[in-house]
Amino acid sequence: MDLSTTLLGMKLKNPLIASASPLTGSLDSIRRLEDNGIAAVVMHSLFEEEINHEIARIDHFLHIHSDSNAEATTYLPDDVAFDNLHGDHYLEELRRIKESVSIPLIASLNGVSAGGWVSYASKLEQAGADALELNITYIPTSVDMDGAQVEQMYVDTVAMVKENISIPLNVKMNAYFSSPANMAKRLVEAGADGLGIFDNPIRVDIDLELLSPQRKANITSSSNLSETLRWCAILYKQVECSLYANTGIHTGEDVLKAIMSGADAAALASVLLQHGESEVRHILHDIQAWMEKYEYESITQMKGSISLLHTDNASAYERNSYMYALQHYRR
Repeated sequence: MDLSTTLLGMKLKNPLIASASPLTGSLDSIRRLEDNGIAAVVMHSLFEEEINHEIARIDHFLHIHSDSNAEATTYLPDDVAFDNLHGDHYLEELRRIKESVSIPLIASLNGVSAGGWVSYASKLEQAGADALELNITYIPTSVDMDGAQVEQMYVDTVAMVKENISIPLNVKMNAYFSSPANMAKRLVEAGADGLGIFDNPIRVDIDLELLSPQRKANITSSSNLSETLRWCAILYKQVECSLYANTGIHTGEDVLKAIMSGADAAALASVLLQHGESEVRHILHDIQAWMEKYEYESITQMKGSISLLHTDNASAYERNSYMYALQHYRR
């Protein structure tokens, strides 16, 4: 039985990858994921805010004494902690992990604006990343910013990052575009070699004691799989890039559904945070058991077999038939 697949031009031993999370932020955890059978890892994200903060501090250091006496005893400002720069730590961590594991390592950049942080893409490649994932979910809060501006910001960012690297670039999409299929096409034309379907934004809540908004991790379940399946199925063979299912993957059955919808791989995060790295082994066992029961010889054999391109029930993906679903539920 052949569980191998290809993602971003990389041959993976199976379709399971660990998505960016606290579990992909340490060498020990990544080693445990590898020991349990994970095929690739997306490292925890390096955020635009962290890099820009570092750039601002360095710029401050370079210019604060530009008009001072040439005989000044030191130009090292007290408030700059050179041993605590996020970007350098991330690069060193990437090098160390890459030297210690044999599975592909995908670095992750989180940001959307034009700026100096984009140059970190090439540094990540130089540090040993096999590919780069760009997480560019942006929440526009201005009522004067229209959808076209937001979309162009995404496209421009992808193009800028791609100019800085030669390794494959994956873009983690979100489901909030008015036309996700067209946006996927534009991102691929801008340089994306793969798309993650979909990003899972932080959940917003209100603390009624502090009267303050809060950000909370958005832990998913298999019930969140619907839009992932829909858009993997719609995009399969319509865009020339890799696809991986990113939201709602918790079981072997979820992975099989994603692959049949058209995904090349499936990313795990919430399920690993809930049950630990050993859950990878259980999911792989369930995939193999199902394939053996139904006489599938390979992942490739089932890929896209129930996509929009091949299904005899296209309305399941194309129409939002709420009344039909309710009537079917009552029966």
